[in-house]
Amino acid sequence: MGRTSNADERLMTAALDLMWEESYGAVSIDDICQRATVKKGSFYYFFDSKSDLAVAALERSAQAQKAIWDEQFSPTTAPLDRIRARCDYTYRKQVELKTRTGKVLGCPLCSVGSEICNQDEKIREKIQAILAANTKYWESAIRDAQTEGLIAPGDPAMKARCVLAYYEGMITQARIHNDVEILRDLATQVLAHLHAKEPQPLVA
Repeated sequence: MGRTSNADERLMTAALDLMWEESYGAVSIDDICQRATVKKGSFYYFFDSKSDLAVAALERSAQAQKAIWDEQFSPTTAPLDRIRARCDYTYRKQVELKTRTGKVLGCPLCSVGSEICNQDEKIREKIQAILAANTKYWESAIRDAQTEGLIAPGDPAMKARCVLAYYEGMITQARIHNDVEILRDLATQVLAHLHAKEPQPLVA
């Protein structure tokens, strides 16, 4: 049996890395093929365009991240601890990326989305769908925290959209300033933005 090619996976990995490290517009198909060590002819065997590759790479990344989101936002975890887990993971990930690349890379969804959303409908729709799915995790944690009296009543979907905007804004600030320490206390800042209250210990 012949060896199964993983060229498409290498292309998706290279595309996401390069778009994240640089920008969508700055990266060419030649750049992606070079990073992936894939011949340009093979690129067009798998993908019709850079746009199609970007959509596939974003979807692949979202599927890989789903297990992480599911673990962090497990209903068996206290709701405020779910939010802390996400924020702490974000800080650790950005530290890891800066160590490897020398730059705070921020969020690929927001970086690529803000750059290309008015130019490529397919990419915009994919990023919008991924962000909507991610927002549901925040919404579930906020709703459960409201049930426990830890966050004030109100539309949990609206609160989730607002806190996600704050969370992504902080990550963007870290990228702009190339300062990962902006995110060191991200969990505390996000919970303060939600006016969250710590649960009271049970009285024996």
